[in-house]
Amino acid sequence: MLDNTVIFGLEKLTCGLPGFVKCTAEMLAGTLVEMLPPAMTVLEIVDPADVSLELMGACRNLKAAGYRLALDQSKCEPQAKPLVGPLAKMADYLKVDFSRTNPRERQTLRGQASDTKATLVAEKVETQEQFAQARDEGFTFVQGFYFCRPELLKSRKVPANKISQIEILQLLNDDTLDLRKLTQLVKRDASLTYRLLRLINSPVCAMQQEVYSVQAALLAVGEEAFRRMAAVAITSELGADRPPELLRMAFVRGRFCELAARSCGLDCSEQYLLGLFSLLGVMLRTSMKELAPMLPLREGIRRALMGEQVHERILLEWLEGYERGNWEICDSVVENYRLDREALLCCFEGAVEWAEASLHLI
Repeated sequence: MLDNTVIFGLEKLTCGLPGFVKCTAEMLAGTLVEMLPPAMTVLEIVDPADVSLELMGACRNLKAAGYRLALDQSKCEPQAKPLVGPLAKMADYLKVDFSRTNPRERQTLRGQASDTKATLVAEKVETQEQFAQARDEGFTFVQGFYFCRPELLKSRKVPANKISQIEILQLLNDDTLDLRKLTQLVKRDASLTYRLLRLINSPVCAMQQEVYSVQAALLAVGEEAFRRMAAVAITSELGADRPPELLRMAFVRGRFCELAARSCGLDCSEQYLLGLFSLLGVMLRTSMKELAPMLPLREGIRRALMGEQVHERILLEWLEGYERGNWEICDSVVENYRLDREALLCCFEGAVEWAEASLHLI
């Protein structure tokens, strides 16, 4: 990871936001972490149970150099080890494990943290309910599989207005585009029309002329580009009431899968849609098993969306491992399919830049 940040720049991999880097006490006492840019880096201490004088000295030196510190409490029982202490008072962020604490315990932890200058981070947040609870309890930042894994609700159905947008996606997937029908469907959704025209009238399309209508946009950019931009706009609208990071991740996934598709003999357009739609389940708060059959995709892509280990899922599997820091999965995919690790990282960098540019236009 250190090598990647040197090659690509940490600011590109994190869209200009601070990067949390997990570190052991031994790593903090060494010098390798000093390769990371101080202004962009939060050093997360993963096992603070054994606080030594050496660790305290290393943390003071790193703080003096401009690094921020995060204290990970996920392996410590709050009753046995209060947050308040020399190391906690030095920390910029204090992380509280939602899976191992109840509201009363978290209230106690927040009270203890009030004696520090640290910002609270709720980690291992996995459901919409936990996400709302964390916000209500005053946590500033949230981390967890909630941003990557859909909440399973047995009786929940996709809302009617979302179904109409999925119908547009189905129409876009037809070999021959029915321009008149598509124009009418898109024009019924004011928000979607605005998003679509914003995207088409942007540097992303590299157009040299202005467009004022959906139909004119199709004629100007051509069917393939129109399908692509419409898919982005609809995904934006589907995720409009969800945390913006979900949409960012969806854009990164779609673009990454598209850029890397040729390296393993996969269809670029299909891979783009696979990555783009891989977070629709959590955006719509429904199971992907319910959602996937409604999507206008080939059977292999639908199976990939549902998590089945099919060939079409190679790149998405690598990316999911990369997102979670599971390097064993990443290495396994690279070795099993003889992929170029550096090429994948270049595709990821390009995907992050593209996603950031697209978000600024929405």
